[in-house]
Amino acid sequence: MTRLVSPDLFTTTRQSAPTTLAHDKTANTEENARPLAGMLLAAAMAALLVAADQVIDSWADGHLLAAWVALWTVTFAALALLATPLRRFSNTGAAWVSAFAKASKERRQEEEMWELARHDSRVMAEIRMASLRQTQG
Repeated sequence: MTRLVSPDLFTTTRQSAPTTLAHDKTANTEENARPLAGMLLAAAMAALLVAADQVIDSWADGHLLAAWVALWTVTFAALALLATPLRRFSNTGAAWVSAFAKASKERRQEEEMWELARHDSRVMAEIRMASLRQTQG
């Protein structure tokens, strides 16, 4: 005789503390966005350093030390000013990419299920019964 339910599925208990979905989503988004924020900050800093180097090269013929100090002053000021906005931007971008990937995965799974149901009448009957149960209760 075949059993559909394994008894050890119900005996295991979950040891972790219950968390809300919003908290998990925020934590996951922040973890995903951290590398993106670092890369955006590095790219912005590199672009700013190139621009500052071009400006300083044009007027720093004999004042190399002053140019060096000015370049690093611009670097650290930009780092202090751009870190928070770039982190927010990367968090928003990572959340959008994550939501898009999740929606795409769900859509692909739904399409696969409908293709299976189109060829298998048993699956279609299950889908119809589930839909009927959902509308009734």
